[in-house]
Amino acid sequence: MKNILLIEDDERVSEVVKAYLEKEGYNVFLTAKGLEGIEINRKNDIDLIILDLMLPDISGEEVCRLIRQFSDVHIFMLTAKGSLTEKIDGLNIGADEYLVKPFSPRELTARVNALFRRLNKNNTSENVYDDGNLSISYEKRTVKIKGSEISFTPNEFNILYTLIMNKGKVLSREQLIDRAFGMDFDGYDRTIDVHIKNIRKKIEEDSKNPRYIITVTKLGYKFGGEIDAHN
Repeated sequence: MKNILLIEDDERVSEVVKAYLEKEGYNVFLTAKGLEGIEINRKNDIDLIILDLMLPDISGEEVCRLIRQFSDVHIFMLTAKGSLTEKIDGLNIGADEYLVKPFSPRELTARVNALFRRLNKNNTSENVYDDGNLSISYEKRTVKIKGSEISFTPNEFNILYTLIMNKGKVLSREQLIDRAFGMDFDGYDRTIDVHIKNIRKKIEEDSKNPRYIITVTKLGYKFGGEIDAHN
């Protein structure tokens, strides 16, 4: 049974969402406060956090930043802020997906189901990648640079892994969304650019002259490292 943490201060919304998710077989932890949500995540094996941005104690953005300091759990943000800039800001601080209010609980449930389908499919893979500098384990979902583990959000990891498994091939933004997130991902293609920028900061010695993730103008991205990938 998957554990989902819902951090939402609107009691009516939280109870409806909780009912929908429990009907699908999920175990739901519920809180209206950000700091309490952080502690629940620390003390329990949480698979997904659904996070409202307007909370009574601290902002959802700050909750996300604090959680990302110690956890790579998937985070869905619920917000009335629907502009592209605001979505990009959310992705930059570690959100994986955005859902703009008002939303349908059925849509949210469908997005949650799609996420876990993707994870279950990917977890059948035990591919390992190591070039002496950058090493990746899909089974453990870890990324290391020179032996030191680097914190990655789930979506960042999926994008990097997808590029590595298609080494030498140019993948468009749409192809990366399809292969890394699934066709039922409800996002926009510029999401990829934000994630690529963040990944480069974490794995490239010089993000302006990348060794691993290469931009192919007007086409997309490809993986350029000299690596050995084992299937």
